[in-house]
Amino acid sequence: MIKVLFVSQRFEKIRKFEELFQQLRYDFVSMSDETMISDYLTATNCEVVIMDTLSDKINFSSLLKHIKPALEKTALLLVVDKNFSDKELIKNANALIDDDMNESLINGIVSMNLRMRTNLEKLSETNRDLADSNYRLNALYATSSQFAGSLDKEKLIEYMLEGMDKALSYSLTCTLSFCTEDEPVLLINSLYELSDELVDALKMRIILHYKSLFDEQELPYEIDIKTLKTRKTVKYPASRFNFSIFQFDNMFSKIALGDNFFGCVEIFKETPFTAENATCFQTIAQQVSLPLKSATLYQELKDTNKKLARLERLKSEFISIVSHELRTPLTSIKNSLEIMLSGKCGEVTEAYGKFLAMAKRNSQRLSGIINDLLDLSKIEAGKMDYHFKNMDINTVIEYVKSSISVLAKDKGQQLITYEGDNLPQVYADSQRLEQVLTNLVSNAVKFTPEGKSITIKSEFIKSSDLNYPEIFDETVGKLNGNYVMVSVKDEGIGISQDNLLHVFDKFAQIENSLSRKVGGSGLGLPIAKQLIEAHKGAIWCDSEPDKGSTFSFVVPIIE
Repeated sequence: MIKVLFVSQRFEKIRKFEELFQQLRYDFVSMSDETMISDYLTATNCEVVIMDTLSDKINFSSLLKHIKPALEKTALLLVVDKNFSDKELIKNANALIDDDMNESLINGIVSMNLRMRTNLEKLSETNRDLADSNYRLNALYATSSQFAGSLDKEKLIEYMLEGMDKALSYSLTCTLSFCTEDEPVLLINSLYELSDELVDALKMRIILHYKSLFDEQELPYEIDIKTLKTRKTVKYPASRFNFSIFQFDNMFSKIALGDNFFGCVEIFKETPFTAENATCFQTIAQQVSLPLKSATLYQELKDTNKKLARLERLKSEFISIVSHELRTPLTSIKNSLEIMLSGKCGEVTEAYGKFLAMAKRNSQRLSGIINDLLDLSKIEAGKMDYHFKNMDINTVIEYVKSSISVLAKDKGQQLITYEGDNLPQVYADSQRLEQVLTNLVSNAVKFTPEGKSITIKSEFIKSSDLNYPEIFDETVGKLNGNYVMVSVKDEGIGISQDNLLHVFDKFAQIENSLSRKVGGSGLGLPIAKQLIEAHKGAIWCDSEPDKGSTFSFVVPIIE
């Protein structure tokens, strides 16, 4: 029922207003004593206060000062005549009622102010709800930002609990975490201290919740109250919770994404949770799941990379040790074969000579493989020595031609060179470029049938004019500027498009009868690729089966 307080000493006016408001079924009270009025307004939720300013014996200015705090949610109306001029009362009044005003108008003014009061209360409540929602949204946004900035699983769980505290102001949370340590841990965050018995009860409760999530499925971890590790954080240790906390309102959620299970969380609050609270709680629990999965994948990637790095290091060490261990006895074998073939140990018959020459060739081949292994281990360890200087690429071509021409001649092959005139110099290590070109020409000799030709060509070229298969665009496509290009074209077996990109892989051997026949370590081309890239250049191959291959590399010129 609406309560109306009429402050007046005029009995006729009191009787008139009482009849009016009783007809309207309002709870009407009239008073004139300042103390009684103050006490009444303090103890009662009064909707309307009407002050009869024509009551001479009441000090309305003094009364207003005393009751003003109680009028915050009350409509204040003043009964006045045409001579009324108290500015302070007028400033605080919601409406003025003329002393001669009829009952219908008085009723309309009171009703209007009551509606206005109701609307203001609704607006105030809406504003409070909006403020709460805005606060929760800001808390969610801040928590999401923290989630996005971390791949530390323990930190992510901390951010989740901080976000719930900011958005929901919980009394206590129990979080069963599978990503804080190497074993499941119960994280208890509480406003007040907890007894050991209460902690055990909370442990039993979260274990039952956890097991209920998997029903008859296999549990990720077997947990019991005795072995479950607990970490407790208390805000105000001076106070203590008791078992009545189980009568608080509570919410529960798992922390999971698909098949990835990270734990579960239960939150307690002394006051009831709203529907918006529940949405906020579930949102935070779901939001943390994606970064937790990312953090798990990141950790797995780090662990895998560490293992790969260790394996790579062991492999390099193994190659280096084995290569050095093989070099010493191989040197002795080669020297012994040289001495025997020279005849210093006795006459070398034709049969002996044939087998000794075979042994010498294979020892040289083995020596080449060992050198390739050592070079590869040096390159991968970043220990390859380079001696760069200004040089003419054609000197490298001349050296390689003179070195391999005998080998090509023995196979009945023709070695042809087209050296570009007045080529710009390059800043390079001549020994390493000789190593690259020797490998390319040696391969051409190996894989080219007898009676065919091999062509070495050098020329100036711009990066925009380079012509290469699309599969090499990742490396060759990045080149920019002017280069000297060297190409080695053969009339050999060729390479299929499927195998073209793999010719520069370590230990690669394109599968066909001739490649099996000639053998090799499969390291020459990967080493050549690394050496050319160390010169800020690129290497590639263009080929068709049975139509030969063209291997090309470029080195930047000195501008």
